[in-house]
Amino acid sequence: MLKIILTTLQVLVSLGLISTVLLQSGRSAGLSGSIAGGAEAIFGKKKGMDELFSRVSTVLAILFMLLTLTLALM
Repeated sequence: MLKIILTTLQVLVSLGLISTVLLQSGRSAGLSGSIAGGAEAIFGKKKGMDELFSRVSTVLAILFMLLTLTLALM
């Protein structure tokens, strides 16, 4: 019973991890990023959501590792 609960939780955590990683913006925007770089300096860049997704994905990755190790030891 416990193994089923942990496996279900691991699937949910993995889906959340995939979602948060895909929702993060890339570190480099390529050629368009170099062209629009001046506009970001003037208008500012929204970093709030990127920081939130970064923190959430870190927590989910740690939780995924712990769940994987726990299930492997069972």
